[in-house]
Amino acid sequence: MKIDKPVSAFGTKHLLLHEKNMNYKNGNYRLSDDRTDIQFDQVVALLRLSYWAKERPVDTIKQSIDNSVCFGLFYQNVQVGFARVVTDFASVAYIADLIIHPDHRGAGIGKWMFEIIHCDARWRTKFQFLVTDDAHGLYEKFGFSGSNKLMSTEV
Repeated sequence: MKIDKPVSAFGTKHLLLHEKNMNYKNGNYRLSDDRTDIQFDQVVALLRLSYWAKERPVDTIKQSIDNSVCFGLFYQNVQVGFARVVTDFASVAYIADLIIHPDHRGAGIGKWMFEIIHCDARWRTKFQFLVTDDAHGLYEKFGFSGSNKLMSTEV
């Protein structure tokens, strides 16, 4: 198994283990896009802690996972973070539902997770967007900005 250090705009230290699915390590944390790693009950519990998905029906959560590229963040084999990307792999990627359990916030692990997802080669050169009420400063560090061109239905 070949181990590389991916290029990081923020100098974070993480390892990519080249396998069928992506697995990154950062200390005791592991980030994976292997759908079979997703701990569905943990994802539901995490989303119940959010302001945007606390009332999202369980069937909708399952359908959104089934139709997205999902990332699970694990600490000692327990899922403590989640995010997903909705993409056509050709022109656009919507980064959604990024959440870290409150016990694991404040140490930069969410920033590390977002950096890896944002820089993923499958959509790095595509139009990326996301929706946030409270993390503008974080996403601006990665080149995201508000726009008067982007329109949507009520979220």
